Amino acid sequence: MSGESIEPGAQVLGVDLGGTAIKLGRFNREGTCLHSISVPTPQPSTPEAVLAAMAVAIAQIDPEKQAIAIGVGTPGPADATGRIARVAINLTGWHDVPLADWLEAKTERPVIIANDANCAGLGEAWLGAGRWYQNLILLTLGTGVGGAIILNGKLFVGHHGTAGELGLITLNPEGPPCNSGNRGSLESYTSVQAIRRRTGMEPEELGMLALAGDSQALAFWQTYGRDLGAGLASLIYVLTPEAIVIGGGVSASADFFFPTVLAEIEQRVLPSSRAGLQLLKAELGNQAGIVGAAKLAWQKVLEVD
Repeated sequence: MSGESIEPGAQVLGVDLGGTAIKLGRFNREGTCLHSISVPTPQPSTPEAVLAAMAVAIAQIDPEKQAIAIGVGTPGPADATGRIARVAINLTGWHDVPLADWLEAKTERPVIIANDANCAGLGEAWLGAGRWYQNLILLTLGTGVGGAIILNGKLFVGHHGTAGELGLITLNPEGPPCNSGNRGSLESYTSVQAIRRRTGMEPEELGMLALAGDSQALAFWQTYGRDLGAGLASLIYVLTPEAIVIGGGVSASADFFFPTVLAEIEQRVLPSSRAGLQLLKAELGNQAGIVGAAKLAWQKVLEVD
């Protein structure tokens, strides 16, 4: 389908499927969210139960079937064609679920799926911090460390659909074990769980202490920034992005670790590989997933950027 055959008032749906909630938004071509809702994820969250809940929510947010396509972000890897949810973290019994086929049969509209961190990256690239750039990477610093790679305005997922696991690169070969089977991954130093392990505190507490001038908290964020900067240095050499966007809960304390991240990058990366590089805080918060899923749907029906 080409851009010329899309009616001017056409809309798409973006769906962000999470372990506790399913968020949906109806968007126009410019990215304006016309309506959004959130419904609880069924428990147990089996594929059949989730599909039924999604179908009901889609009918609720789009009763007149104005949306011409549906994009879905899932909490785990999708296949390269955007059809199959290979695994879904925090959902029950998800393994190679043909979610796009099932949802197309239920809704009679084209469906495409992608990993939720990839959707967040696409959302930030479309309407958020990365909107001025065609080549960028996003890291979400949360319970884990997710990532997304945007090249020439498009999501890069690799030939199996699982590229962009930026948090799983090795930072220290002798470091702590990671859920992925790696040791000393970037995630094992920069996730919320890593912060708890290293300090016995929550990131929010450390942010409040740093704001109050606590020397130990300030020192921690400097160490954190050095670790993150070292990991980003490897990614910059491989991808030379125009911008790096940092999201997730830990980014609330970005003011305390961004200066050290930048200093580390300047020390480790040749100027030719980081010319003009921007380090930015994500702007869309927990809406990034539905925004990116909607962009995915637009790219599916337009087959253009």
